[in-house]
Amino acid sequence: MVGVTVTPWPAVDNSTCRHCGAHVTDRFRRVFGDDDDRAHRCGDCDTYARLSRGSAAGVDVAVPDPETSPGRHGGEIDA
Repeated sequence: MVGVTVTPWPAVDNSTCRHCGAHVTDRFRRVFGDDDDRAHRCGDCDTYARLSRGSAAGVDVAVPDPETSPGRHGGEIDA
């Protein structure tokens, strides 16, 4: 009889952005993510300027957040 090993916890899926839920690639998570290869922000919800400074790794950065700063990330200021 062949034994079956069952883990006491479910497999973790880090293939989505923890902020917006968009799909992120393994490479993106390795390059920009935190020490556990988790992406806290991605290109769908943040700017490259912020991602390259650490926002995808969960670091607070000085560059304004596109969600809270009007006119950022290619958007127009709402009148």
